[in-house]
Amino acid sequence: MERNAERTVMMTRGIGRDGEIFARKSSGESSRKLSPSASVERTVLLVAILASFVAFLDGAIVNVALPAITADLGGGLVLQQWVVDAYLLSLGALILIAGAVSDAFGRVRILRAGLIVFGVASLGCAFAPEGALLVAARAVQGAGAAMLVPSSLAMITETFSGPERARAIGTWTGWTGTAFIAGPLFGGLLVDSVSWRLIFAINVIPIGATLLLLLRIKSPAPAGTRRRIDFVGALLAAAGLGGPVFALIEQLQLGWQNPTVFVPFVLGVFCFGGFLWWEHRTPQPMMPLGLFRIRNFGVGNLATAFIYAGVSLGQLVVVLFLQEVAGLSAAWTGLATIPVALLSLLLAGVFGGLAGKHGPRLFMTAGPLVAGIGYLLMLTSHLPFDFWTQVLPGLILFGLGLAITVAPLTAAILGAVPPGQSGIGSAVNNAVSRVAGLVAIAFAGVIVNGALDVAGFHRVLTVTAVLFAAGGIISALGISNSSSAPPVVVRRVVEGL
Repeated sequence: MERNAERTVMMTRGIGRDGEIFARKSSGESSRKLSPSASVERTVLLVAILASFVAFLDGAIVNVALPAITADLGGGLVLQQWVVDAYLLSLGALILIAGAVSDAFGRVRILRAGLIVFGVASLGCAFAPEGALLVAARAVQGAGAAMLVPSSLAMITETFSGPERARAIGTWTGWTGTAFIAGPLFGGLLVDSVSWRLIFAINVIPIGATLLLLLRIKSPAPAGTRRRIDFVGALLAAAGLGGPVFALIEQLQLGWQNPTVFVPFVLGVFCFGGFLWWEHRTPQPMMPLGLFRIRNFGVGNLATAFIYAGVSLGQLVVVLFLQEVAGLSAAWTGLATIPVALLSLLLAGVFGGLAGKHGPRLFMTAGPLVAGIGYLLMLTSHLPFDFWTQVLPGLILFGLGLAITVAPLTAAILGAVPPGQSGIGSAVNNAVSRVAGLVAIAFAGVIVNGALDVAGFHRVLTVTAVLFAAGGIISALGISNSSSAPPVVVRRVVEGL
């Protein structure tokens, strides 16, 4: 019976020596998976690394350029918030649906479209004559990035299997992780020596190389029945996030009583409520709400929201303070962020392995608390400023806390969902972290009261520490060690690193 059932399979995934990903079989023939050639495997891995590296690099590089951007285009803190949040808004709203689109239309097609969109938007950022056009181009960049990461990782999982898949994902993680180390320093050097515009224009080089490599990978027709795409959910999510974010940023200039601020806020709240209602009733939601009833998934994502809100808010304002108040150059500011990235890169796997043995709750509790203490240490900062004694110790402690937290957090979330839903579980967690950062940065202007100074910096440090503490407390009270992921899952959980 089982052999007869296997013979009725119409299509099996695989990659042939000519780069074909799917091998079609007529009815009655035995299905078999084709083994990809070594050259195809190398090409797929290189494409996945380059495509994701561009998206990660852009997210890591832009913060150090914000003071130079506003010095050139004006706009102050409001423009700085929009340059970051326009990207996060479209990325957070579209990353879930991008995975479904990739399933429906093929990884290679969506990856190629994402690269083109990202490249054109990067040039738009580089040549933007005013702040409004820069913000618009950044929003388009975020839409392109939403297509890049899910498709590139999916290509790896479809091409490789067994131990080779784990090694390929490890290679992908290692190379893309260097973006968070090299990005701020490289960006700072470009800003100081040439122009902030070059940090966007330079994207066309890796994008062009990736598009050429994609020509060696044929784009097959997707297998099976095409999954319905939740466009209604995507539109409601975008409006539900965009309205409140717009209001939080623009109220600094216009005030809450202005209809231009109040109306988008109210409409956004209604749209977000409509999004939750729609996701509950539609048969194929882009965010399956039922997953949140799983204890570690629901609690883990709640902790993620607070932790990544702290990460985004704290890191943005530290970078701005170092340049605009303390007077450091963009290059020195980029160099100052390297300890955090190095600690995360070197130690995240270690703590992930420990969490796989002992359970994630201790690490998800201690890590955020350590990170929060790091931000409280920076409350000693004042003028005249000394980076080595006032900020560096706190940054090192924050980096250590982040390293303790990230892998156990993501592994606990993915280890809680059934293996067949690990993809959507990872995408949801990725979206939660992006949206949390989006909202936190929108609140930055409210916290500093419109202008960043030492007192405003201290308020941000305190709020950031509270966010981390909340994430740790939520983890301590709600995370269960009994449903934690085994070590193999920890190694493969790369989206949160």
